[in-house]
Amino acid sequence: MNICIIGSGYVGLVSGACFAEVGHHVTCVDNDQRKIDALLAGKVPIYEPGLEELIHQNVSAKRLQFTTSTAEGVSNAEVVFIAVPTPPQPDGSVDLSYIEKVAREIAAVLQPGQYRVIVDKSTVPVKTGEKVADTIRRYNKTGAEFDVVSNPEFLREGCAVSDLMKPDRIVIGGNSERAIALMQKIYEPFLAPVLVTDINSAELIKHAANSFLALKISYINAVAQICEASGANVEKVADGIGMDRRIGRNFLNAGIGYGGSCFPKDIAAFIAISENLGVPFTLLKEVQRINRTQRDRFIAKVREALWVLKDKKIAVWGLTFKPDTDDVRSSVAVELVNDLVAEGADVTVYDPKGTEKALEFKLIEGAKTASSPLEAARDAEALIIATEWKPFAAVDLAALKSIMHTPLLFDGRNLLDPETARSFGFTYTSIGRE
Repeated sequence: MNICIIGSGYVGLVSGACFAEVGHHVTCVDNDQRKIDALLAGKVPIYEPGLEELIHQNVSAKRLQFTTSTAEGVSNAEVVFIAVPTPPQPDGSVDLSYIEKVAREIAAVLQPGQYRVIVDKSTVPVKTGEKVADTIRRYNKTGAEFDVVSNPEFLREGCAVSDLMKPDRIVIGGNSERAIALMQKIYEPFLAPVLVTDINSAELIKHAANSFLALKISYINAVAQICEASGANVEKVADGIGMDRRIGRNFLNAGIGYGGSCFPKDIAAFIAISENLGVPFTLLKEVQRINRTQRDRFIAKVREALWVLKDKKIAVWGLTFKPDTDDVRSSVAVELVNDLVAEGADVTVYDPKGTEKALEFKLIEGAKTASSPLEAARDAEALIIATEWKPFAAVDLAALKSIMHTPLLFDGRNLLDPETARSFGFTYTSIGRE
């Protein structure tokens, strides 16, 4: 099939590359000329395992192309995906101006004679599909035939290619059998369970799913506080909880809180959606509160050990919100670095993939950067693990201790084994474990 994806960011690029990989012909559109120029030159603007290779091989096979022209993308496509940003507003609600702008652009180029399906792929509040359909009808003067469908994405950064190629489920929300049939045809090669529902339900599924996962994280972080007060081990508690098949072990890892481009934004949006509908979701406000206080509690542990943070040399390993990505948006690690800098600490950071973007977006002003974990830790009075990158777990602890001024190790992601770390002479502190 011929597919157009408007928005060549994280979701758009991964979706476009994977659709092309299974045989569809995909045109990715973006209004950022520099991004399109980079993609045309073979440079992928985001890091995601396996994505660069997938893009290169499908460009070579002429199944994947890039343009800044919405008209070019839409004119050749049977199905048009909208995958543009939906950033949060100060009150937590979603800024839908990018969605509205794209809907108007699509309306301006739709011509009669070719039926098209317009797909909301971005994470949007319930009833957005109705607004998109109304906007296209309002601004299209030709009477072009189309339907709007909701098809939320469930991609986890760091394993997004695998998630799209082998999804847990595919959700298609639509009110037209013709549109749903075309969507099922697109996804036929992926061999995954397909849930067909109405548009409003599909739009709610994404916000409800992310909010539930964030709830699990905040829940285990609250349990970790009880473990610390009682001398219990949060990992053993999580194992015991997770062995219940009704609950599962995923997302029961205690740490310094969740971050990233999805969870904070989607939870705030779901709270705003529920309040606008007159059904306040107060449980999610507590999820937010626990997440905020988790980082504060962690920094308090560092402050207690060092007494005064001002002028203390502190190394931080990790800037991305999770491993195997270069995404530093709403990263708890970045927030932690800035908290330390604000207290006057002399902070040096290292991240395998995220440093360049953190510097580009001026997210860690006041902190130094290092080219390796050991370089960052040299002469440090304390080391903080803020992102659970696998290379950090494999570090030579003897070499690490030998270069640090004081062997204080604060593991914000429970990445290391406490007994092992202490056997090398570290004063080791983690989350919910003695």
